[in-house]
This record gives sequence, structure tokens and C-alpha cells, in this order.
Amino acid sequence: MPERELQRLRERIDAIDEKLLDLISERARLAGEVARAKQAAGNNSSCYRPEREAQVLRRMLEHNPGPLPDEDVARLFREIMSACLALQQPLTIAYLGPEGTFTQAAAFKHFGHSVNTAPLAAIDEVFREVESGDAHFGVVPVENSTEGVVTHTLDQFMESPLKICGEVVLRIHHHLLGRGDGLDGVKKVYAHQQALAQCRRWLDGHLPHADRLAVSSNAEAARLASKEDESAAIAGDAALELYGLRYLARNIEDEPDNTTRFLVIGRQDTPRSGRDKTSLMFTTPNRAGALYEMLSAFAEQRISLTRIESRPSRIGMWDYVFFVDLEGHIEDEPVREAVTELERRAAMVKHLGSYPQAVL
Repeated sequence: MPERELQRLRERIDAIDEKLLDLISERARLAGEVARAKQAAGNNSSCYRPEREAQVLRRMLEHNPGPLPDEDVARLFREIMSACLALQQPLTIAYLGPEGTFTQAAAFKHFGHSVNTAPLAAIDEVFREVESGDAHFGVVPVENSTEGVVTHTLDQFMESPLKICGEVVLRIHHHLLGRGDGLDGVKKVYAHQQALAQCRRWLDGHLPHADRLAVSSNAEAARLASKEDESAAIAGDAALELYGLRYLARNIEDEPDNTTRFLVIGRQDTPRSGRDKTSLMFTTPNRAGALYEMLSAFAEQRISLTRIESRPSRIGMWDYVFFVDLEGHIEDEPVREAVTELERRAAMVKHLGSYPQAVL
């Protein structure tokens, strides 16, 4: 390409960049005006609106002409919204830490990077941090496509007053990280127990004689491996950079579509976004056909259930609590009627939250 044509293209890019900066700055000013208008009207609630952000992202993806893929467009607009919101009200997001975990990656995917993140050692600590008001929202894992439900998260909802405000779906790539250059000499592999389970076949085939040591998180595994020459860790890209490790092997998860779903928890209800989920918890009377009777309340309204789990109630032996996710918002008439009927039939019903379905 002639140098003159190359220079012309660069000048066009520079002009577009200046327009983009002007438009982003104008968007930030308008976001500030929205915040001041809400304050003037006496609305002192959080400036963050999960349903509004979901609507913006969906609209951008519907109008995406390419060549950027939807995932990149969503990421760009999330960061723009995150930066604009930080000018009004910097958010503090509690998550299951330490730094470098997939839960932190999920928090950044949902809220963007213009937030303060607070890593905590356990799921119940994340709930307490949000309940106390020390964090605006929390992010916790709830299920993995390979290993199933995260029971500690479900158990917290039995007592917590918090609501589910959103969900994040994250494709999980596990890497073997270490200080060396290859697999030779690796005698120990550190990882969270779920990561060990998700990479079991790969480890059996490539490191059958290495000890597998379960630790509190993959980030903690990376920290330990960074101090020992003959050790390795199963972790993600963020841990690689944070602890100065090298890739010994990439994408070692047994299932190519390994995905984890995370929940965003907060103190307020979320209005309808137009494409929502509702999560409920209920208990059944101890009689034959009781669960069928409960679930038929949704079938009668033609509502699709996307997940059902059971957990011991911790009240009586062989007593169980059921958790269901369903399509729709509690304010939608069919959902409201189904829940009303469920309340009539069940021993106890708790609405855990209605929230936007994950955008990508």
C-alpha cells in the first residue's frame, strides 16, 4: 500500500477517534445529569440499574453491523457504562477471592473494570459483606456445566434477605501453570477441588503420578505454585499474570464447553428488563405427590423451568428445600399467578429475585 494511502487511512482513524471521545464524554455528562435528576426527585437508591444495562447491551447487539463480534461489542459497552457509573457512584463489589479467581473475572465481565472489588475468603462472607452495606453487590458461583451446583451458595439463601440481581455466564478455560518450561518434573498439582474434577481425565493422561492437592481457590493454587519449582497449578489467565507463572499446558479442561454460572446478589429488587429469570425457594408438605403438585402450578401457566435443585432443609431429617429457576419476571402476570398458586399449595415459598438473563 502506498505511503500516501496509508497516511490517509490513519488520518480518518484519528478523526473517528476524536468523534468517539466526544460522544463518550457527552454520554458521561448525560449520565451525570440522570444521577442529579434522580437525587433531586428524592431517589437515593443505587445509580446502578441491572435491567437498564441489560436493555442497552441487547439493543447494541441487535444493531451490531460487524465486523466486531457481539462479545467484543458487549465488552466495550460494559466498560463505557462502568466508567460513566463510576463518575456518579463508584461501586464496591464483593466476590469469592482471592484475586485472580474466575469469580473476579465474572465480576469484571458483569460490572466492568471501573469498580472497587473486595475479595473474600468464603461465600458466606460475600453474603455478609453485602448484607452489612459494606459492598453494594456481591458475585458468587452457583453452578458449573460439568460439576453441577455450588451447594454453599444455595444454602446461604435459606437465611439471607439478599436478592438475586443478575447472572453471569463465564466460559471456563483451565491452564496448567508453573515456574518451569514443561511437564517434566511436576510432582504436585494445586487446584480448587472443582478444577481438579473438571480436569481429571487430562491429569490422568499427562500427570498420572503427580499428587493432586485441593486448596481454597485456583488463585491460591497459583500462589503456592509460584513458590515451588516442582509444583504446578490449575488456574486461569488472570492468575498467570498476577503470580508471574508460565503456561505449562493450555485448555486442559475435560469438557470443551465447560461453563460456570455466577449470581449477582444485592439488597434491592430488580424491575423487568424484558428478558428475565425468576428464582424461587419452596418446601413441600410431606405427602405423596406433593412435588408434582407444586411444579404443576408452573405447567398450568405454561412457564418453562430452567433448573430445579434440592437441598436438605437442616431443620428435620429427610426434609428438603427446592430451588427453581424459571423464565419470566415476578411482575409478569403468568409468573405472578403461578407463584400465587404455589404459595397456596406449598408449605413455604421465598422469592429469591427476578433479574435479567445473562447477556452473552
